[in-house]
Formats: sequence, C-alpha cells, structure tokens
Amino acid sequence: MSGAVASFMAMAIAVRELQRHMGSFEIVFLRSVVMLAIVLVMLPRAGLAAIRTQRLRIHVSRNVIHFVGQVLWVYSIGALALATVFAIEFTMPMWTALLAWLFLKERFTTPRLVQLALGFAGVLIILRPGGGEFHPAALGMILGSLCYASSFIFTKRLTSTDSALAVLFWMSVIQTPISLAAAVPHWVTPLWRDAPWILGIGAGSFFAHYCMTQAMRLVDAMVAVPIDFVRLPLIAVVGALAYGEAFDPLVMVGAAVIFAGTYYSLSRERR
Repeated sequence: MSGAVASFMAMAIAVRELQRHMGSFEIVFLRSVVMLAIVLVMLPRAGLAAIRTQRLRIHVSRNVIHFVGQVLWVYSIGALALATVFAIEFTMPMWTALLAWLFLKERFTTPRLVQLALGFAGVLIILRPGGGEFHPAALGMILGSLCYASSFIFTKRLTSTDSALAVLFWMSVIQTPISLAAAVPHWVTPLWRDAPWILGIGAGSFFAHYCMTQAMRLVDAMVAVPIDFVRLPLIAVVGALAYGEAFDPLVMVGAAVIFAGTYYSLSRERR
C-alpha cells in the first residue's frame, strides 16, 4: 500500500509537469506505451498463457470507460489543486457500491447506504456549490471517479478468469491506439527533459495497480484502505511546497467524511 501511495503521487506530479506543454490525450497515450513496454518485458517470464483471455469484449468495454476516466483525471490534475483531485477520487468506493448493486445484483446494505450518504456529503463539503468560484473540472473528476468505479466492476468480473497481468496487458493494448488517435490532432513532440516524467506516469500507473492488487491479496481491506487515505495529506504538502497551492481545510474535512463512510461500510460488512 505504501508503494501504491508513492506511485499515485508520482503519477500526479508527472502529469502536472507534462501538462506544461502537452494535452491530456497525449499524456494518456505516453502512459499506455510505457505500461505496455513494462508488461512486454515481464511476458517472457510469465508466458503467453498469462495474458490469454476469452473475454475480449469485456476488456474492450472496461478500457473504453477507464480511458475516459484517465483523460478526466489528467485534465483535473492540471485544473485543480492536487489535494482536491485526490479527495474527489476517494468517492470511487461509493460509486462502486452503487454500480455493484445495479449491475452485479449485490445487496445494498445499511452500511453501504451510510457510505453513499457520507460520500455525497463529503463531495458537497469539498465543492461547496454556490459558495464561490466553481471549476467545471471538479464535475469532470466526479465523472472520472464514476468511470473508475465502472471499470472496477468490469475488473471484478475479469479477475475470476483472467490474471492481473492479462488485465494490464489488454488495458495497454486497447488504450494505446485510442489515445494515439485522440492525441494526433494536437500532438506535441516530447523533449528529452520530459523522459523522467513520461517514465514516471507509465511506471507509476503500472506499479500503482500492481501494488494495490498485491496489498488486497495479502491483507484485509480494513488495513489497506486507511493507508491509501494517507496520500491525501501527503499530496497536499507536495502541492503547497512545489506548486504554491493554498491549503484548504474543508477539502480535508470533506475527504475525511468520505473516508469515514467507506471505513464504516468495510468494518460493518467485515463483522
């Protein structure tokens, strides 16, 4: 989980640096290329059987939705304070519970209703509608979180038959041509000084997924989720020191409310 936290933060910083002269589609394309290269390096050891799938249609659906979420996340990183983006991203478990009820026929229990209510309350605290300047990127990040939750539902179905490496392989293979087609009209040739940031977002994305998956296999979600929450105050410090972003206490309060709902739901369902 510490590796996942570090990877997510590295991705956010890399995106912020690349957005100085690149568009969101190109950044997502470069990330997909680096991820694909990492998977291909691992493939000889894992073998072709590790990436075989009989569910290509589900992979395509998952990655179209995930691609939209990635583009919205990258756009939001450039438009909002880093802490705000991460705080809104914590609504993903709330959307996942709602989508699991709708599409996987999972029960909508009382703890999940509490999680949903506290999630919406936390979003209202963070965004404060009607309380001042409102950036449309905030709504974009909410939609991005919904896309991530949707892709998580697809991932949950895929992991019953496909390996984690297969999920990452098909994610790279499918998203690379989509993002390239979207990036070509506004393509900016990367410079040598961009190389560390390109590697950062690609490797960060791969290892964030890998570390999170390994953590969920090794420990209970009750242990993993609180560690993930640590990345919010850490990214707030990075935003303040590196980019001069003002510290907004209400963002932390809203994120804490969202986290409280998630933690309560996990603890009750564990019992």
